[in-house]
Amino acid sequence: MRSVIRRRVTTMISAFLFQPPLSSISPKHHQYSLLLPLTTQRFLTASHSFRLRTFSTKSIPNMQDSASVSYLSQREAAEIDETLMGPLGFSVDQLMELAGLSVATSVAEVYKPSEYSRVLAICGPGNNGGDGLVAARHLHHFGYKPSICYPKRTSKPLYTGLVTQLESLSVPFVSVDDLPEDLSKDFDVIIDAIFGFSFHGAPRPPFDDIIRRLQTLQKRPVIVSVDIPSGWHVEEGDHEGGGIKPDMLVSLTAPKLCAKSFCGPHHFLGGRFVPPSVAEKYKLELPSFPGTSMCVRIGKPPKVDISAMRVNYVSPELLEDQVESDPVLQFRKWFDEAVAAGLRETNAMALSTTSKDRKPSSRMVLLKGFDENGFVWFTNYESKKGSDLSENPFAALLFYWEDMNRQVRIEGPVERISEEESENYYHSRPRGSQIGAIVSKQSSVVPGRHVLYDEYEELTKKYSDGSVIPKPKNWGGFRLKPNLFEFWQGQPSRLHDRLQYSLQEGNPAWIIRRLAP
Repeated sequence: MRSVIRRRVTTMISAFLFQPPLSSISPKHHQYSLLLPLTTQRFLTASHSFRLRTFSTKSIPNMQDSASVSYLSQREAAEIDETLMGPLGFSVDQLMELAGLSVATSVAEVYKPSEYSRVLAICGPGNNGGDGLVAARHLHHFGYKPSICYPKRTSKPLYTGLVTQLESLSVPFVSVDDLPEDLSKDFDVIIDAIFGFSFHGAPRPPFDDIIRRLQTLQKRPVIVSVDIPSGWHVEEGDHEGGGIKPDMLVSLTAPKLCAKSFCGPHHFLGGRFVPPSVAEKYKLELPSFPGTSMCVRIGKPPKVDISAMRVNYVSPELLEDQVESDPVLQFRKWFDEAVAAGLRETNAMALSTTSKDRKPSSRMVLLKGFDENGFVWFTNYESKKGSDLSENPFAALLFYWEDMNRQVRIEGPVERISEEESENYYHSRPRGSQIGAIVSKQSSVVPGRHVLYDEYEELTKKYSDGSVIPKPKNWGGFRLKPNLFEFWQGQPSRLHDRLQYSLQEGNPAWIIRRLAP
């Protein structure tokens, strides 16, 4: 028998967090906006005041020692659900939505859609199955290709609504009879949303056969269990040996006692809104969630064989007869497409320099403008990169747009831009950034962070009247004049596209050559 009240809680969607703007440039007031593509100007203008950061599967995961996390008995889990849906005012559909989203974000933390796109959500007739339906919907929007196996549907409006939502997205429903005997041929991830913590007794058809088939899987597809691996006792675990052995377990609210027996590589927790009164009553020790993340890892991540880490790229071909004859125009095209795709800090680039003793160094900086005359960035002239460029005025730039399987390398001589240009850009920056440029003697040793903050506060008070903040003499811009471009597009089996643009002495025309990957 399933408990009438069987509900687990996941994380609530946190308020968006503000972070510094992507660029301190104001396209409406500064000449360098004229060097950027129109779509980029609009993007930077919208980002000038603030940028909202939503949850990201690429954020650094927080980790909690599994020994310090609380584990719930079946009775405690049911009591907490009653409290949440009673005096605390949560509804079943609200909790189910948050649970499914928590599961989907946990999947996305580990199993990227580039390699694990084909997802099968096997959903039981209860709330655990509802979580699976919600998770599948979110995974569809995350770029996965989910399918649903939902053998024992319920006529309750909550569940029929979830089915309708998936059907409106053309997510396919697969009957048990139509499931392939070898699930590894058609699916990369299986979401086990069959039974939850209130399930008792032996599984009945058709779920008994489904669980049996999942037990025989080898490495692929991976199995993600929602709250309780199906076939496990909520407190004793897989004590009879007839349950699923998942690769990932997503515990909700707090891990149940059976989770102590989980030996898979990935254990995540969802449920970041438990009120203090509930946490105190049940003496819950729960981890903090990073940023706006909907999940947090419990325990240490598995050891990784670095030599086996790889991504199989799938991209459109990059052909000689399809690219621009001018590499600056080709760069502008790719840059515009990266901005349109919503990639974070599209203008971030690795800047590599070499000192007079031929020792190279690299760091990330932000591009602030480009045109046929070159690529511009700003820095402290007395920094390590500034010192290198004064000794050896040549550099290399690298742009890497991961989500598009693209990178661009640019090489050439470097020169300082005019003092007037540097002044104009400096005074277009937020006043806090202007003061920061004065405070930071970049690359020099400081005795502590407090030294920077103390000076910053002092200067903030000094210029609180709105007076002009003078640009430091040792701060300004550099311009790289390209003599070589390389456009790289990732392709399957490491047969990547590499098109190189180069100049020959005395000839202003760019020569395009294909390089072996």
